Amino acid sequence: MLMGEFKHNIDAKGRLIMPAKFREELGDTFIITRGLDGCLFGYPMDQWEALQEKMKQLPLAKKDARAFTRFFYSAATEAEIDKQGRINIPKNLLDFAKIEKECRIVGVSDRIEIWSNAKWEEFTEEAEENFEDIAEKMNDFGL
Repeated sequence: MLMGEFKHNIDAKGRLIMPAKFREELGDTFIITRGLDGCLFGYPMDQWEALQEKMKQLPLAKKDARAFTRFFYSAATEAEIDKQGRINIPKNLLDFAKIEKECRIVGVSDRIEIWSNAKWEEFTEEAEENFEDIAEKMNDFGL
């Protein structure tokens, strides 16, 4: 299970050191793509394959389903962890997430999320303010 929060920097070549805690679970190669809320999602290969099976079930005739799959898959790329524990993040993904230097890598159960520091701080501030309301709504999902 991927969990925890780590603060790291992107170097001038777009490389990011992946926290050692995540490397084993992610494997040598994993998939990184655009995520929701302005962050990037990173999936271990087994989770990516499971997600692909679910995505194949989306109805092709629905415009929103086509738009979502195009947006999600068109930016997807393999990320290989090098001997120094780094991955290279393509510029289009860094631009999407507005990551310039400092970022946060967050474990979220079956995936990682990579956030710009500013967006992560904005998100956590809002989540902290509304945490009790959010927790109450989780009852609707059986939690």
